[in-house]
Amino acid sequence: MDLAGLIIFIAIGALAGWLGSLIMKGGGFGLLGNIVIGVLGAIIGGFLFGVLGLSVNGLIGSIVTATVGAVVLLFVVGIIKKA
Repeated sequence: MDLAGLIIFIAIGALAGWLGSLIMKGGGFGLLGNIVIGVLGAIIGGFLFGVLGLSVNGLIGSIVTATVGAVVLLFVVGIIKKA
């Protein structure tokens, strides 16, 4: 992965983390927190989409996949925090 790819990956992670926190009615986690949530969300979303047999391509598809994963991550974390 070159520098431009890394920057795009981090930007998608930040956007997905921010969107995930908005969807889950969170207050946001700051730039670094959103990047971490978005990157972990991209991993989770990619796994879930693979299991479900869904395929997305391009920048928008990457954002959707990462956002869905971020929402799932935040949902699970919320359940764990309540327990």
